[in-house]
Amino acid sequence: MNGTKGGRGRRIVLWRHGQTAWNLERRFQGTTDIELTEEGLAQARRAARLLAALEPDAIIASDLRRATATAGELAAVTGLEVGYDEALRETYAGAWQGLTHEEIVERYGEQYAAWKRGEPVRRGGGELETEVADRAAPVVERNADKLPDGGTLVVVSHGGTIRTTIGRLLGLESRHWEGLGGLSNCCWSVLGEGARGWRLLEHNAGTLPEPVLGDDT
Repeated sequence: MNGTKGGRGRRIVLWRHGQTAWNLERRFQGTTDIELTEEGLAQARRAARLLAALEPDAIIASDLRRATATAGELAAVTGLEVGYDEALRETYAGAWQGLTHEEIVERYGEQYAAWKRGEPVRRGGGELETEVADRAAPVVERNADKLPDGGTLVVVSHGGTIRTTIGRLLGLESRHWEGLGGLSNCCWSVLGEGARGWRLLEHNAGTLPEPVLGDDT
């Protein structure tokens, strides 16, 4: 699961999309296709200028609009094509989608508490976190394998999907994934290739101390 071939010095940058109106309302988005706000687009433009300095070799993204618009800003400054994949979408959370954080806690309190304890929970009747990792992590690994030695892949996705993918690539047991804090809008984490697999080099980098507003809180 480490995605390495003899320590080729590759990097994976996992970049969360910019702000949406539902983020501000603390409303669970999941697979609902919500667009960026004007501030979200501005966040993406600012972050894209920073990420372009890493000279990425490839960009892949979720096909939901908040991710495609974010990825588009990096594509504009790098000239790279974006590869879109629905496997990089946010966690499907059934009945939770569209509810605010307060409504979820009120209506599904025990389910929410169990999830926070690290138990396998189908939030709102949706996907398990391990199922999200099962679909997303292999896409990231396949694209990382295409990189040249020392190359960089940028993955534009969602808070929950990024966290589960990082957990899987680091080889952590799923009950420990909650130990990885959430990402703020348009922040990113960096995995680097070490002798024994992927290592977490940076986490939630970019615009701290912005609050974490999203499905992964």
